[in-house]
Amino acid sequence: MDNIRCTQCGAVGLEPGFVEDSGQGSPGFARWIAGPLRRGPLGGARRMGRPRRQIDACRCPTCAHLELFAAQRD
Repeated sequence: MDNIRCTQCGAVGLEPGFVEDSGQGSPGFARWIAGPLRRGPLGGARRMGRPRRQIDACRCPTCAHLELFAAQRD
C-alpha cells in the first residue's frame, strides 16, 4: 500500500485497514458482491451464487479519505 496514491489529495503511503460489519450474525467484516442489489421477499439482499470479495480499505494519513479495493484472492 506504500505506492498507492490518494485520489482525493494525491498523498502517497496510505494506511491499510478493513471495513467492519458488526451486525447481528455478521462475520465481522464487509464484503463486495458482484452485480446490482436485488432484494429477496423479506427485504434482505439476494447473494446466492454471486461472487464475493473481501473489501480492503486504505486511509489517507493526510486528508483521512478512504480508498476501497475488492481484490480477488487465491
